[in-house]
Amino acid sequence: MTHIPILTTPILEGVRIVEYKGLVTSRNVRAVNLLRDLFTAFRDMVGGRSTSYEEVMEEMQEEVLAEIRAAAAAMGANAVIGFALDFDNIGAKNKSLLMAFGKGTAVVVA
Repeated sequence: MTHIPILTTPILEGVRIVEYKGLVTSRNVRAVNLLRDLFTAFRDMVGGRSTSYEEVMEEMQEEVLAEIRAAAAAMGANAVIGFALDFDNIGAKNKSLLMAFGKGTAVVVA
């Protein structure tokens, strides 16, 4: 697959958008394991970064970006504009689920 740029801006300076293909989205939900939760709880008490969660979020981000590129390519687009990526904890009590949601507009640029 060719590289499809994903941009957060809604317009591209000096580049003409010739066609709007439509909305592209990706959802990625992961169960977070108990051991990781325990280490994170400990980090919360003493302070510091939770590198284990950061690693999971980085993996999720890369998967979302790959899915967005694939969805855009399937629509015949060669770029994605207005991209946004959000993370949220959607777990119920005693269950930790982390969700990443990406969305943007697939376009054809000249």
